[in-house]
Amino acid sequence: MTQDVFIIGSKGIPAKYGGFETFAEQLTRYKTSKEIHYHVACMGDAPGEYAYQGARCFQIKVPDIGPAKAVYYDIAAFCCCLNYLKKKPSPHPVVYVLACRIGPFVGFLKRRLVKMGGRLYINPDGHEWMRAKWNRYIRRYWKLSEGLMVKHGDLMICDSKNMEIYIKDTYKKYRPATVFIPYGADVAASSLKDSDSELIKWYEERGLKPGEYYLIVGRFVPENNYETMLKEFMRSKTKRKLAVITNVEKNAFYEKLKSSTAFEEDKRIVFCGTVYKEELIKKIRENAYGYLHGHEVGGTNPSLLEALGSTKLNLLLDVGFNREVGEDAALYWKKSPGSLSRLLDRADTLDEEERMAYGNLAKKRILNHYSKEKIAKAYEEIFLSWEK
Repeated sequence: MTQDVFIIGSKGIPAKYGGFETFAEQLTRYKTSKEIHYHVACMGDAPGEYAYQGARCFQIKVPDIGPAKAVYYDIAAFCCCLNYLKKKPSPHPVVYVLACRIGPFVGFLKRRLVKMGGRLYINPDGHEWMRAKWNRYIRRYWKLSEGLMVKHGDLMICDSKNMEIYIKDTYKKYRPATVFIPYGADVAASSLKDSDSELIKWYEERGLKPGEYYLIVGRFVPENNYETMLKEFMRSKTKRKLAVITNVEKNAFYEKLKSSTAFEEDKRIVFCGTVYKEELIKKIRENAYGYLHGHEVGGTNPSLLEALGSTKLNLLLDVGFNREVGEDAALYWKKSPGSLSRLLDRADTLDEEERMAYGNLAKKRILNHYSKEKIAKAYEEIFLSWEK
């Protein structure tokens, strides 16, 4: 019997940047059960379907309507799932919604799903209502939406232990059923060699050298603390460069950073654009002297896991989500002035043996708790444990 699982909330696969996209990529790639059939919602220019890694990918065209875009997308994707099930009934389908964006509408959608014999699973993500990019009205919506998603969800799958505790404590009146399953990563070395022409060209175009740069990889949003990291890097005495791999756009946030940090005047800072080739970005991580991680809103972050699996030295913002993942395999900094710059200066003095020791601890963290295969299997067990 086939277990149909519909994944809603990622921009789609193949993955580029983003935690949910990486998650959907890994979930389908490392699937082992022949009983599960994944259906993944994807943003597209036009409606349509395609197959990828054994999954059925269905495209949703989303109008450019600002912050409401994500809400529209999730609702439209959910309706597509319901329409599909109406045409091709499934014994006990699961709709798995990533993030709590459609709370005010989820009760209606859930009732339709239940009539079709289905269940609603939800990944609450992180604290969307805390993100700096939203105004207070949008933040209120996200907080309200979060509560309603918890209320109507049959199971909350939390990618962080801290987030699971928060959901249980904050919404205990709903008695939410929860389970902790983090994201996954691997420790396999990149297939590229240091002599690879593509890698050499990438370095030459950006004036970088292996082992002579710190690295940041992540979405270009305020809550990832780019302002703090840039200011502190500029304050540090390091002679190494800072390679920033992000989907940077010269928007209001970019102009604000340029004004508040004057980062363009520091020749050590290099904005590198995006890198979507998996083996190339893995090699760039491996060759970094150290990795800076400033995420503070959210659960287990895939870019942090990938860094722990590839980069010897990881310098993480000291918040619960990051401590939970890194434990003693990383060094930690706070947002207070001077904290990160002092840590960078200290990091520069570490010898290769010390960096290797941190790298080995980090890889053990991934192998023991965050392997992609282990995570995919945990999800399969959850999806296959569905009881009528």
